[in-house]
Formats: sequence, structure tokens, C-alpha cells
Amino acid sequence: MSQQPYEPASPGGRPPEGSSGRPAEAPPSGSPAAPAPARVLVVDDDPTVAEVVAGYLERAGHVVDRAGDGPAALELAGAHRPDLVVLDLMLPGMDGLEVCRRLRGAGPVPVVMLTARGDEDDRILGLEVGADDYVTKPFSPRELLLRVESVLRRTRPAPGARPPAEAGPPSAGGLAVDPAARRATKDGTELALTLREFDLLAFFLRHPGRAFARDELMREVWGWDFGDLSTVTVHVRRLRGKVEDDPARPALVQTVWGVGYRFDPAGRDGRDGSAVRGGREGRDGSAVRGGREGHGGSAVRGGRETG
Repeated sequence: MSQQPYEPASPGGRPPEGSSGRPAEAPPSGSPAAPAPARVLVVDDDPTVAEVVAGYLERAGHVVDRAGDGPAALELAGAHRPDLVVLDLMLPGMDGLEVCRRLRGAGPVPVVMLTARGDEDDRILGLEVGADDYVTKPFSPRELLLRVESVLRRTRPAPGARPPAEAGPPSAGGLAVDPAARRATKDGTELALTLREFDLLAFFLRHPGRAFARDELMREVWGWDFGDLSTVTVHVRRLRGKVEDDPARPALVQTVWGVGYRFDPAGRDGRDGSAVRGGREGRDGSAVRGGREGHGGSAVRGGRETG
């Protein structure tokens, strides 16, 4: 690879080496309550990247399996089902998107995708096939560890952690979620949701009628104070495709002009609850009025891009 795939851990440009050649300093544990140790499958054809990532994960207490290509990754996942997969998009032969599809076909598993591509469409495609997050190369292994632990925290409780007290499984608008069973239904029929889609729906059900900006959703659902807001946009779009009667005219998960999104359990009574007036909804969830969608989801008015 032409780009440096990780952040050097020392001024000399090479990580300080111990007996295994891995970074000597322990990475940060991330948020206040670190998740329980997990089995993580690292899939990357670059041995240096795989070695550094595995080293940081192991020093954080996780068990790491490594694969250099798609078939090897699927074989390892079949033998030892991982709690999470760190998956490179650019793999030889079978690319990361296909590996992600096949992993998800065998059962739910969180995926953090690595990509050397800077193009937004490639990142969004990774999210749309089911990745829970992505990190773009060159990256800091410390940031990757924080992302991994954030995803694990949402799917596996920290040692000694107590689940939040709830009056009961939230439900509204014909939708219901069972957090303990990680099960969601629409009109009694089970929905095939990814882990992040489930978390997003559960959050909306717990806060009906309230509008949330995308950065608020990223903080409350993803647990991040930073990140690409297109992550939220893609997951809202995918969730709508599974919970709305007509995803093209969303009535439950509504776009609020100039704010973000609002869950309206009364939206299925036939009212069109979307906030798009005189136009259609843009790719970033904003309303496009009197024009077309520009690059990055901005509205184009009078033949030019406004945002």
C-alpha cells in the first residue's frame, strides 16, 4: 500500500518493539466502562496492518484471530464465531463487501470496516451491506480500538454492568423491540435488523415525538462524540426500508427540516409525515426544495449547488 496504514507510536516513525514487535504502550481503554474481552477476527491482506491492529486488540484483553483473505476469514468465522470483525474492504479475490455479506448471511455479527478509499460512496456502500462502522486508512490504531470497543459496548455488556431499568420492551406504531433478546417486530412479524439498526429503532421507540439532530443520534446511539454523520444517514435510510410501509414516503421516521429526524408513532394513520415540501428528500436526510440533489446531498436551486 502506498499510504501509511496506521499512526506511528514513536518519533522515529516505527512503533517501539517488544518481544513480538508490537507497540509497547498499552492503548487507552476508551469510554468509562470497557466491554468484556471479546473474540475479534481481523481480516487484512497487509501483514503490517494486521499485526499492529491485532497487537492493540490483544493488549486490550481481546482474543484475536487473523486472516489474509476472504475465504480464510469465512473459514475462521465458521470454526470460531467472532464477537466482532475488523474487515479490510480491499481484499484480493473476494472483496470485503462480499465477505461482509456472507458473514451476515451466517448470523448477526458486528463489523468495523477498514478502507483505503476516500470516496464517500465506497464508505456508504460498506455501511449499507451491514458494516456497523468504518475507519479510513491511514488510521490511528487507538481510534480503531475506541471504535471497536464502542461497537462491542452496544452488543455485549461490560463486566458488572447493570442493564438500564425499563418499564417494559418499548413499542409504538406497530413496532416493538425486545432488548434482552435483541429482537424487533413490525405488526408481529420479526424484522431482520443489523445491530446498529436495532439500537437506532430502540432509541426512537424510547423517545417518540422528539426531534434529534444527526450528531445527537451519533452520540446517543453510537456513543461517539465524533465521526462521519453520513453513518447516521445511511442507517436511518436502511431502517426506513424495513419499518416503513412506503420507504419513499416515510411516515414513522420523519425528516425534520433543518433539524434531523423524529419518530412519530402516529405516522401510519395515513398522514405523510415527511418534511419535504415542493421537492424530495436529499441523500443526507435533508429536504430538497424546488430543485435536485447536489453533490454530498446539498440542495441545488436554479441550476447551481447551494451547499
